[in-house]
Amino acid sequence: MPEEVVAKQIAALERQLQRQRRLLVSMWVVVAGIALTAFVPKPPHVLRARGLVIVDAAGRERILIGAPIPDARHRVRTDSARAARAWASRFPDPAQYMRWYAGYRHSMHGMLVLDENGIDRLAVGDSTPDPNIGKRIGAGPGLIVNDAQGFERTGYGMLTVAGRDRVVLGLDGNDGQEAVVLSVQDGGHAGLSVRGAGGRSIFLGARDSVVGLALRKGQRDAHRLTTDDVPPRD
Repeated sequence: MPEEVVAKQIAALERQLQRQRRLLVSMWVVVAGIALTAFVPKPPHVLRARGLVIVDAAGRERILIGAPIPDARHRVRTDSARAARAWASRFPDPAQYMRWYAGYRHSMHGMLVLDENGIDRLAVGDSTPDPNIGKRIGAGPGLIVNDAQGFERTGYGMLTVAGRDRVVLGLDGNDGQEAVVLSVQDGGHAGLSVRGAGGRSIFLGARDSVVGLALRKGQRDAHRLTTDDVPPRD
């Protein structure tokens, strides 16, 4: 066999061997890629965390989410010195107020929105924080809205008091007193209360097994009209 023919056959075999090597390397790359991908953790469908803090462009905490909500350096409610400067002077005995304030509940399970000054503005969740003027009579889930000074102005929720549940929607005046209250309580108590100046108020609803309207001045009924006072129709 001529040497030229042999040389051509050897060159052809070398080219074929190189192609097979490249094909084998490509196959190994694909197999390795599939194997590695199989062990890469997939994004979770449920994100689990104890807390989340959302900050604004200035780095101030603005939204606290958690069970319970995380601590926030910028929050006034949990800084006793700032709380004293913000609210204690509004009361006849600032020192006594701060002693009471030490027992208020500031935490909750849910979401709390702060303004740029660190004032609580919106709370949604379970066992919402106490108002900054006193403790709640019971704990429960709800929604609370505060004004720019941190005083509660409206809230909706359910409280458990002495083993009985009550559902309440309240609208407060700027004096911290409830101005309008719509409530339903276990045991048949349900109604609408509107309070005005000078201790005057009106109640419309069911109370003490009586359904009717009561006008009050201070702690006494000035006038009462109940269903028993309405004559039967012919």
